[in-house]
Amino acid sequence: MGMEKKIHDQLEESHASKHLRSVAFDMSLFGTGVLKGPFAFDKEYPRWNEDGEYDPIFETIPKVESVSVWNFYPDYDARSMSDSEYAIERHRMNKSELRNLKNRPYFRKESIELAIENGANYIKEYWENELEDNNSTFEVDRYEVLEYWGTMDAETAELADLDIPEELEDKDEVQVNAWICNGEILRLVLNPFTPTRLPYHATPYELNPYSFFGIGLAENMDDTQLLMNGFMRMAVDNAALSSNLLIEVDETNLVPGQDLSVYPGKIFRRQAGAPGQAIFGTKFPNVTQECLQMFDKARQLADESTGMPSYAHGMTGVMSVGRTASGMSMLMGAAAQNIKAVVRNIDDYLLAPLGKSLFAFNMQFNFDKDLIGDLEVVAKGTESLMRNEIRSQRLIQFMQMSANPQMAPFVKYDYILRELASSMDLDEDKILNDPREAAIQAKMMAELAALMPQQAPQPPEGGGAPSPQDPTGTGGGNIAPGNAPEPGAPGFTGAGGGANTPPPEEPQG
Repeated sequence: MGMEKKIHDQLEESHASKHLRSVAFDMSLFGTGVLKGPFAFDKEYPRWNEDGEYDPIFETIPKVESVSVWNFYPDYDARSMSDSEYAIERHRMNKSELRNLKNRPYFRKESIELAIENGANYIKEYWENELEDNNSTFEVDRYEVLEYWGTMDAETAELADLDIPEELEDKDEVQVNAWICNGEILRLVLNPFTPTRLPYHATPYELNPYSFFGIGLAENMDDTQLLMNGFMRMAVDNAALSSNLLIEVDETNLVPGQDLSVYPGKIFRRQAGAPGQAIFGTKFPNVTQECLQMFDKARQLADESTGMPSYAHGMTGVMSVGRTASGMSMLMGAAAQNIKAVVRNIDDYLLAPLGKSLFAFNMQFNFDKDLIGDLEVVAKGTESLMRNEIRSQRLIQFMQMSANPQMAPFVKYDYILRELASSMDLDEDKILNDPREAAIQAKMMAELAALMPQQAPQPPEGGGAPSPQDPTGTGGGNIAPGNAPEPGAPGFTGAGGGANTPPPEEPQG
């Protein structure tokens, strides 16, 4: 628990949430997102001393940052980072950023100055103009710096003046980190991490088992997007044609030299005795609605190909089972199946390796004997998603089923309330009492209710509501027809009983 809180604080310090959003964007658009880290970074905390002088505090923290998939060159024979021998990152730096590398450990200051003296060497790639929507060909005053993480032959490392420890002298290859610019080696050190690892985490949106890079939303809906674009173009082109009139003029029937422009109230002069009509108007049929229907059908195909239905992002007009709350819940649950697969990829390829790397970083550079324990990193992204979507509904349904007083002694309602609050992203420790505090609270509420004065309910003015026991419909302001009294009952006015029964006739003597 202590290590978990420490890692959470370190991620907050390095603004990891901002970089994770960039990784998620690259995953969705390009199919693969890359996160770099953790690596040591000296963070500056502003502070002023008692004399008013600026005296900052520098603390080494693990830092993570997103890497553009366009500047990341992995081992192309690999299928994932776990079996990659190397990885190269391309940096675009100005002169100040290149000089700032001198302040970082193990960078060669002389090599950095030589690289600057050789001049800017950054050449824009073709895809950079496409991404920036800029076709300029002018030279860029920047430096291209390549960062390499991977293996190197031991002999080559010795020729490059790399100090190899005795335990690695009999190895054929070593793991190194090298920075290169303008033909100069800016930094060359052994991989500082223990255990040895590449500090990159490449996460696919949708896994492609035969390629390092995954498949994103854009690639999944490429074909359907072409259909949508075609149908929308046809709808717009047809609307432009059908909204205007095509005019045909037979000039042989008109007086020569007339202006053929058309405007309201225009008069064309005809030749005398010329047979037939001189001005004809052609109206194109409007098929815009049919094109839009095909566009909507292509949009539905895009929903199926991407696994992201339109109602999942707020589109209205969903019919059938979506018209009820339970029906919409069923649809959202089915739509979440694809998202769960994406979250599972994030768990397996990003969160779990990143958690293990942060654990190893803290044990190596921020060792604390109180935090020693077994390493078992479990990514709970999918579990959290399931809890937020389904767990709260199941808990509420169980509480409704257990409302029977005979079942109440068997149900742990305090646990159910805590799980329900947790599934709603609420702090259960702040909003719920433990069983002891709940008993005290219940006793206080009972005593407070006993002290409250009891007031008898007063009938409203005007006689109150009609009594349901009045069958005649005449009491208490009830103007309903009521029920007819049965024979023999009070108020019965028919013959054969009650007050209307005639007296018996006297016998004739």
